Amino acid sequence: MCRWVAYHGDPIYVDTLVTRPSHSLVDQSLNTEMNFNTDGSLWSVNGDGFGIGWYTDKFEAALFKDTRPAWNDENLHEICASVKSKIFMAHIRATTTGSVQRNNSHPFKYKNWLFQHNGHMENFDIARRDLQMDISPELYRQLKGTTDSETFFLLALTYGLETDPKTALQKMIRRIEDASEANRIELILNLSCTISDGEKLYTIRYAANEKTKSQYYSNEEGCIKDINSGCAMIPSNSVIVVSEPLDELGKKWNEVPENSFMTVADGDVHIETLMD
Repeated sequence: MCRWVAYHGDPIYVDTLVTRPSHSLVDQSLNTEMNFNTDGSLWSVNGDGFGIGWYTDKFEAALFKDTRPAWNDENLHEICASVKSKIFMAHIRATTTGSVQRNNSHPFKYKNWLFQHNGHMENFDIARRDLQMDISPELYRQLKGTTDSETFFLLALTYGLETDPKTALQKMIRRIEDASEANRIELILNLSCTISDGEKLYTIRYAANEKTKSQYYSNEEGCIKDINSGCAMIPSNSVIVVSEPLDELGKKWNEVPENSFMTVADGDVHIETLMD
């Protein structure tokens, strides 16, 4: 099980969410009390790599990721304390598919697009070739790692993510369904994803034949105080999305419904049904 956080709003330092609070994303990577599988068994710590992606005044996103545990990288702390951004995302990995290597760490990047994922596709190794044959030749050259997540991202781009994100993600899911059927494997899929083009933030929360991974958001200025009473207020018209509770979340946090496509822009949150 991976964990992630995403932010959209007036620029703040990345360490506000990723490293500084007592229950930051990095702190979560060591918090075994909250690491449980869907069957209730204990999960390992999130030590299989990390990454942060952020936007500046340039068109393309900036990216920093590594295979080391997030809690053991001084460069991560230095970058988070120095980078201020209006949109950023961060991810800590616990391996489900693909080896521990930099190319398998999230977020994944293509031009101005970033993508990160918590979840998995069961038996991805069986359906991998079928799915990757659908990736456009131009995008196939971007395939560097061995995770299901990167394949999903490139499929979504192939299906039109840059012009119609919701439709592209729907097509991606239907293609996964078809590949599962064609390869005679049970469809077990879990998608809690964040996507951004540098202007808007999108998330999906969806699962098939498995309990859906959690996802929460808040656009309350004092939402971080629910997590860490010593934290400052976030700017107004800002939204934070987390893959799961950073700690005991208060009334300022809202659960994203299952089977949802969420769009965040200018402090507004719009939630639609993802799959009919």
